[in-house]
Amino acid sequence: MEKILEQYESYSYAEKKKTTNVESPVSLNLEYVKLKARVEVLQRNQRNHMGEDLDSLSLRQLQNLENQIDVSLKLIRSRKNQLMNESVSELQRKDKALQVQNNMLMKKVKEKEKVLAQTSQLEQQNHDMNSSSFGLPQPLNFFNFSEICQTMEDNGEVEASRQHQSSNTVIPPWMLHYIHG
Repeated sequence: MEKILEQYESYSYAEKKKTTNVESPVSLNLEYVKLKARVEVLQRNQRNHMGEDLDSLSLRQLQNLENQIDVSLKLIRSRKNQLMNESVSELQRKDKALQVQNNMLMKKVKEKEKVLAQTSQLEQQNHDMNSSSFGLPQPLNFFNFSEICQTMEDNGEVEASRQHQSSNTVIPPWMLHYIHG
């Protein structure tokens, strides 16, 4: 209702302004009074909407005020729900994008781990090949071997060794020369 009155006053004010280019002091004074009364009505309505100065309102005015507040509250809740739904949709979109990004990063991490494992395995194999005596046997120290044989002869162990060799020939015949001296 107030909006209708406001529109009527604004149209009538615009029409008056078109018809009279020069306004008299009386018309300006009248306009001032109207505007002042309008400001007072708006301030009273604002206080009523805030729950103040309700004692002067009749039952019908209170019902109208309640209906206005109910309509306003419905509009406010509707707008709030709309904003919340938009926010939820935006968050769901961001969530999906982050999940896709997370999956891509997980794939990259798995690939890096696989490459690191392969690299580590190759390095371990190279290290094992370098550290072990792979292939060539260590040369025998003949001086030590002949010294051991001499010590065995002196202790009488050569005879036992020969008897053991006859049952299980482990030492090749060319090495017997070193044993016998």
